[in-house]
Amino acid sequence: MMRSLWTSASGMTSQQLNVDTISNNLANVNTTGYKKERMEFKSLLYETMGHAEINEDGQGRPVALQVGHGVRPIASTVNFSQGGIERTENNLDFAIDGKGFFAVRGIDGEEYYTRDGSFKASVLNDEIMITTSEGYPILGMDDEPILLDNNIDLDRLEVGEDGSFRYMNLEGEVEELDTAFKMVQFNNVGGLEKTGSNLYRNTSASGEPIVESENDNIRNSRIIGRSLEVSNVQVVEEMVKLIVAQRAYEVSSKGIQTSDDMLAQANQLKR
Repeated sequence: MMRSLWTSASGMTSQQLNVDTISNNLANVNTTGYKKERMEFKSLLYETMGHAEINEDGQGRPVALQVGHGVRPIASTVNFSQGGIERTENNLDFAIDGKGFFAVRGIDGEEYYTRDGSFKASVLNDEIMITTSEGYPILGMDDEPILLDNNIDLDRLEVGEDGSFRYMNLEGEVEELDTAFKMVQFNNVGGLEKTGSNLYRNTSASGEPIVESENDNIRNSRIIGRSLEVSNVQVVEEMVKLIVAQRAYEVSSKGIQTSDDMLAQANQLKR
């Protein structure tokens, strides 16, 4: 069997996965806090048909004769660059300017992390709980859900740049509330695992979360109220990548077609 058939097939498989990743980026162009991804590839094994070696008399082969066996995808990396800040005037919308993440309690009781600050208010008995759009509680500095008194007018609720909650009463006086967002960072954000719903989970590669308020060696993030961080996907850039991936897929398919034509021509020699 010709090597080119398998080599071209590996190229088509890899480019199909590349197109899948680009398509996902484009689909999430309007997703709040979304971070774009890109595929990384490595060449496969090489078959050495002739070694490069020179003897003491200066004779021999100055270059090797090797044939590659295609390509394989090895990783999908996330670009955590800062997205643009969009003003919404919604009192429960918060954007992060920096490297931090909000802490969220998942349905399984585990702690997850997000850059999506489009929060909602959920009435729980006599208290108001701050949650994500899917109802997951947002955690405060005590690692517990953020709960507010239900007599607080949310239109008068303010959050400082450090994530602390304030409330302006009817007399126009600002009252400090005993709660604040738990903001965390990671030594290796590339090691975070995406779990869907704009949530991330820490892994052994990302390291344990570093609480910003408890560490003086990191630069704290800034919370911007009544605003959201938009996706960092650049549509034009992704469209160019999509065209390049499509052309690479076509070239690989052309390699299979050429190999098939060569095999057909060889089979016809017996006639």
